[in-house]
Amino acid sequence: MAAPSLRKIAYHTLQQGKTLAGLAHKELSTKLMKVFAPEAVTESFPINQDLIKEIRRSIQSLERIDWHEAEEGIYPKSQLFEAPWLEWAKKYPLVWLDMPKTWERRKKKKTREIPRNVNEEDYPNYYLQNFHHQTDGYLSNHSAEIYDIQVEILFNGTADSMRRRVLAPLKRGLKKYLSDESKKVKVLDIATGTGRTLQQIQSALPEIELYGLDLSGAYLKQASKYLSSRNGDLVQLTKGNAEKMPYDSNSFQGLTCVFLFHELPRDARQNVLNECFRLLEPGGTFVLADSIQIEDSPKFTPIMENFHKIFHEPYYRDYIIDDLNLRLEESGFSSITSESHFMTKVWKANKPV
Repeated sequence: MAAPSLRKIAYHTLQQGKTLAGLAHKELSTKLMKVFAPEAVTESFPINQDLIKEIRRSIQSLERIDWHEAEEGIYPKSQLFEAPWLEWAKKYPLVWLDMPKTWERRKKKKTREIPRNVNEEDYPNYYLQNFHHQTDGYLSNHSAEIYDIQVEILFNGTADSMRRRVLAPLKRGLKKYLSDESKKVKVLDIATGTGRTLQQIQSALPEIELYGLDLSGAYLKQASKYLSSRNGDLVQLTKGNAEKMPYDSNSFQGLTCVFLFHELPRDARQNVLNECFRLLEPGGTFVLADSIQIEDSPKFTPIMENFHKIFHEPYYRDYIIDDLNLRLEESGFSSITSESHFMTKVWKANKPV
């Protein structure tokens, strides 16, 4: 058996370091909350040693497939090391400074503290909340600036690895279009947030035309900042509601959506899927990534229950029992497949020709 390359060793070392950093941050912040804001502490389900071992195995499996797909050329190996490290280091103190506000909201069960300058009529009611007790919800520059580092901490350094799971099914779905050099391939990332998924797609598929949609102008500004610093064509970013997207029918060959559906009420999930079906041209591919669900990952049930209890995620418990395969079928999609990687489940579906 060949010895692992230095680059592979560097990748696994990086991932292990991110995991340890995430765990250390959460352990310290929890201890501080118990001291300074004990009323904010939520009773949670215990995590036993067997589950901890299963978590470790699942993370290791995610790392293996992440490296394997890079070796296969699904995305460049350089992507495994891409992150705005210096910017995150500068913003890390802001995460700590933000915690007392988060603790206060948790303690007083305040879930709708949004900036006063926000015109509430511009957003659906379910969006005007402090999801996972985020300061300003998704509606300020401050929120957008620290979001990515918060998510990396939450997932113990695996957030980008889980996002990358959309790339292989997306490339498979677009293969027939990519072979036709006369046609420009268009892909839309729905609820693009700060643009991390768009960056990954751009790196893996530099020849396609990319679009991003999000309800938050602040997050789109952050996405524009990140994406404009990269090589390749500019990404077209638009502010809009995924339940009624401002694009023509049959106008995209590919759609992606990452970490949106667990924050939508059930009827909104169906509305978004209906819109996705409308936007795809016949033969196009939709790749959806979100939290795992009870049916396919019962061993992680305590973690899913804790996520709902500890963070403000009002639609999560409904999401983890919702039959998205059936919802996709009801929207008209076919050839539906799904697979799970650590805490993320990925669906791939096609619009029939």
